[in-house]
Amino acid sequence: MMKKLGFVLASVLFVAVATLVAAQAQYGTAAEAKGMLEKAVGAIKADKAKALGMFAKGEGGFKDRDLYPFCGGPDGNFTAHPTLTGKSLKELKDKAGKGLGAEMYKVATEGKISEVSYMWPRPGQAEPVQKVSYVTKVGDQVCAVGYYK
Repeated sequence: MMKKLGFVLASVLFVAVATLVAAQAQYGTAAEAKGMLEKAVGAIKADKAKALGMFAKGEGGFKDRDLYPFCGGPDGNFTAHPTLTGKSLKELKDKAGKGLGAEMYKVATEGKISEVSYMWPRPGQAEPVQKVSYVTKVGDQVCAVGYYK
Protein backbone atom coordinates (compact mmCIF):
# COMPACT_ATOMS: atom_id res chain seq x y z
CA MET A 1 0.00 0.00 0.00
CA MET A 2 2.79 2.49 0.90
CA LYS A 3 4.72 1.53 -2.21
CA LYS A 4 1.68 2.24 -4.37
CA LEU A 5 1.06 5.58 -2.61
CA GLY A 6 4.71 6.54 -3.12
CA PHE A 7 4.45 5.76 -6.82
CA VAL A 8 1.26 7.83 -7.16
CA LEU A 9 2.81 10.80 -5.34
CA ALA A 10 5.97 10.59 -7.47
CA SER A 11 3.83 10.49 -10.63
CA VAL A 12 1.80 13.51 -9.54
CA LEU A 13 4.98 15.42 -8.70
CA PHE A 14 6.51 14.57 -12.09
CA VAL A 15 3.41 15.77 -13.96
CA ALA A 16 3.30 18.99 -11.90
CA VAL A 17 6.97 19.78 -12.59
CA ALA A 18 6.64 18.92 -16.29
CA THR A 19 3.59 21.19 -16.58
CA LEU A 20 5.41 24.05 -14.86
CA VAL A 21 8.45 23.68 -17.11
CA ALA A 22 6.26 23.58 -20.23
CA ALA A 23 4.35 26.70 -19.11
CA GLN A 24 7.57 28.62 -18.49
CA ALA A 25 9.01 27.56 -21.84
CA GLN A 26 6.23 29.30 -23.76
CA TYR A 27 7.50 32.70 -22.54
CA GLY A 28 10.92 34.30 -22.83
CA THR A 29 13.09 34.79 -19.77
CA ALA A 30 14.94 37.84 -18.48
CA ALA A 31 18.27 36.38 -19.63
CA GLU A 32 16.88 35.65 -23.10
CA ALA A 33 15.47 39.20 -23.38
CA LYS A 34 18.80 40.74 -22.40
CA GLY A 35 20.65 38.48 -24.83
CA MET A 36 18.31 39.46 -27.66
CA LEU A 37 18.84 43.16 -26.89
CA GLU A 38 22.62 42.68 -26.99
CA LYS A 39 22.25 40.89 -30.35
CA ALA A 40 20.02 43.73 -31.61
CA VAL A 41 22.64 46.33 -30.61
CA GLY A 42 25.25 44.47 -32.67
CA ALA A 43 22.90 44.28 -35.64
CA ILE A 44 22.18 48.03 -35.52
CA LYS A 45 25.88 48.83 -35.32
CA ALA A 46 26.52 46.62 -38.36
CA ASP A 47 23.65 47.93 -40.54
CA LYS A 48 20.96 50.07 -38.90
CA ALA A 49 18.42 50.04 -41.78
CA LYS A 50 18.68 46.27 -42.28
CA ALA A 51 18.44 45.61 -38.52
CA LEU A 52 15.34 47.78 -38.04
CA GLY A 53 13.64 45.98 -40.94
CA MET A 54 14.48 42.60 -39.43
CA PHE A 55 13.16 43.66 -36.01
CA ALA A 56 9.84 44.86 -37.47
CA LYS A 57 9.39 41.59 -39.41
CA GLY A 58 10.72 39.30 -36.67
CA GLU A 59 13.41 37.94 -38.98
CA GLY A 60 16.94 36.74 -38.27
CA GLY A 61 16.16 35.36 -34.82
CA PHE A 62 14.59 38.64 -33.66
CA LYS A 63 11.28 37.00 -32.71
CA ASP A 64 11.25 34.28 -30.07
CA ARG A 65 7.89 33.48 -28.47
CA ASP A 66 6.93 36.77 -26.76
CA LEU A 67 10.39 38.36 -27.14
CA TYR A 68 11.26 40.85 -29.88
CA PRO A 69 13.32 44.04 -30.08
CA PHE A 70 11.65 47.39 -30.70
CA CYS A 71 13.24 50.78 -31.30
CA GLY A 72 12.33 54.43 -31.42
CA GLY A 73 14.08 57.22 -33.28
CA PRO A 74 15.05 60.74 -32.24
CA ASP A 75 11.54 61.99 -33.08
CA GLY A 76 10.03 59.63 -30.46
CA ASN A 77 8.32 57.37 -33.00
CA PHE A 78 8.79 53.62 -33.35
CA THR A 79 11.32 52.81 -36.07
CA ALA A 80 10.86 49.07 -35.51
CA HIS A 81 7.98 47.18 -33.90
CA PRO A 82 5.83 44.26 -35.09
CA THR A 83 2.65 46.42 -35.13
CA LEU A 84 3.45 49.99 -34.00
CA THR A 85 6.14 51.18 -36.46
CA GLY A 86 5.57 54.89 -37.16
CA LYS A 87 3.47 55.47 -34.03
CA SER A 88 4.76 57.30 -30.96
CA LEU A 89 6.91 55.30 -28.56
CA LYS A 90 7.69 58.36 -26.44
CA GLU A 91 3.99 58.96 -25.69
CA LEU A 92 3.17 55.27 -25.08
CA LYS A 93 1.47 54.58 -21.74
CA ASP A 94 0.77 51.27 -20.07
CA LYS A 95 -2.68 50.08 -19.03
CA ALA A 96 -2.27 51.83 -15.66
CA GLY A 97 -1.38 55.17 -17.31
CA LYS A 98 2.38 55.03 -16.71
CA GLY A 99 4.40 56.83 -19.38
CA LEU A 100 6.64 53.89 -20.21
CA GLY A 101 7.86 55.31 -23.52
CA ALA A 102 8.99 58.59 -21.94
CA GLU A 103 10.77 56.61 -19.20
CA MET A 104 12.55 54.49 -21.82
CA TYR A 105 13.85 57.62 -23.53
CA LYS A 106 14.88 59.04 -20.15
CA VAL A 107 16.92 56.00 -19.01
CA ALA A 108 18.38 54.96 -22.39
CA THR A 109 22.16 55.38 -22.32
CA GLU A 110 24.67 54.28 -24.94
CA GLY A 111 26.69 51.28 -23.70
CA LYS A 112 24.43 50.64 -20.68
CA ILE A 113 21.32 48.47 -20.29
CA SER A 114 18.60 49.82 -17.99
CA GLU A 115 15.23 48.40 -16.93
CA VAL A 116 11.74 49.86 -17.22
CA SER A 117 8.83 48.07 -15.50
CA TYR A 118 5.21 48.50 -16.51
CA MET A 119 1.88 46.70 -16.83
CA TRP A 120 1.08 45.15 -20.22
CA PRO A 121 -1.08 42.23 -21.39
CA ARG A 122 0.62 39.13 -22.76
CA PRO A 123 0.02 38.57 -26.48
CA GLY A 124 -3.53 37.35 -27.03
CA GLN A 125 -4.66 38.31 -23.51
CA ALA A 126 -6.50 41.35 -22.16
CA GLU A 127 -5.42 41.43 -18.51
CA PRO A 128 -2.20 43.41 -17.93
CA VAL A 129 0.66 41.76 -16.02
CA GLN A 130 4.09 43.01 -14.98
CA LYS A 131 6.49 43.41 -17.88
CA VAL A 132 10.11 44.55 -17.75
CA SER A 133 11.95 45.91 -20.75
CA TYR A 134 15.70 46.11 -21.02
CA VAL A 135 16.49 49.44 -22.67
CA THR A 136 19.60 50.97 -24.24
CA LYS A 137 20.61 53.61 -26.75
CA VAL A 138 22.43 52.77 -29.98
CA GLY A 139 23.37 55.87 -31.95
CA ASP A 140 20.11 57.77 -32.47
CA GLN A 141 17.93 54.74 -31.57
CA VAL A 142 16.36 53.85 -28.24
CA CYS A 143 15.93 50.06 -28.33
CA ALA A 144 14.41 47.55 -25.94
CA VAL A 145 13.36 43.95 -25.46
CA GLY A 146 10.72 43.15 -22.85
CA TYR A 147 9.80 40.02 -20.95
CA TYR A 148 6.84 39.19 -18.72
CA LYS A 149 7.40 38.45 -15.05
